[in-house]
Amino acid sequence: MLSRLSRPRAVAVCALPVVALIATAVFAPLPFSLTQPGLTANVLGDNKGTPVITISGAPTRDTKGQLRMTTIEATNPDTRVSLGDVIDSWFRTDQAVMPRDAVYPSGQSVKEIEQHNTEAMTQSQDAATRAALKYLQLSDKKVKVTLKLADVGGPSAGLLFTLGIIDKLGGDGSGGDLTGGRTIAGTGTIDADGDVGAVGGVALKTQAAHRDGATVFLVPEAECSDAKAELPKGLRLIPVTTLKSAVSSLTALASGKGSVPAC
Repeated sequence: MLSRLSRPRAVAVCALPVVALIATAVFAPLPFSLTQPGLTANVLGDNKGTPVITISGAPTRDTKGQLRMTTIEATNPDTRVSLGDVIDSWFRTDQAVMPRDAVYPSGQSVKEIEQHNTEAMTQSQDAATRAALKYLQLSDKKVKVTLKLADVGGPSAGLLFTLGIIDKLGGDGSGGDLTGGRTIAGTGTIDADGDVGAVGGVALKTQAAHRDGATVFLVPEAECSDAKAELPKGLRLIPVTTLKSAVSSLTALASGKGSVPAC
């Protein structure tokens, strides 16, 4: 037996499934991570009381200026991110929404992810050392480089590690510093041949760099447009594709001679 509903009651009954769907969408966990500017660290200095770069088997030089690697902070892989969280982040410049798979390997536990990031950092440090010694034409059998950076995982500090090693061993090649006394920040992976790769999250990393006093930011060329999206005022972008291009740009900037590329 069917009964007829008044119009107000009919609208209310029909609205119930819609409300339920909206509530589910708002509060259901989504496959995203919320990210924000993270810490930066001067690879030419100390981190938590320990030198980031330690070299033996070759003379090192005192350096001026800073080379700051940059990071982003992300919600834990098991954190529930709702539609409300996503919408809130869209209206903020100091926070971004990224697919969880772009931040963390998919299908892995928190412990497995931590192990993955640690291994990626170790591989990045090894590649950075090989690239730097190859650039300087030094033997890895005679020169030992140790890199230590607490509480940071992943491969994105590779370029800055490499530049730090070069600055400590050879500087700009003419007795000066690669930094020219500036605070230089940046990001980018590196392989043993000196090729620089993209990393993601650069718009947040530029904010972290500016917050910590950088005036120049080295960015993988492929990510120039992302870096310019929320670029802080007073921070100069320099695109890089290889270690050689990064060193050339820094020496030109420090000496005031030669061209320095821009995004």
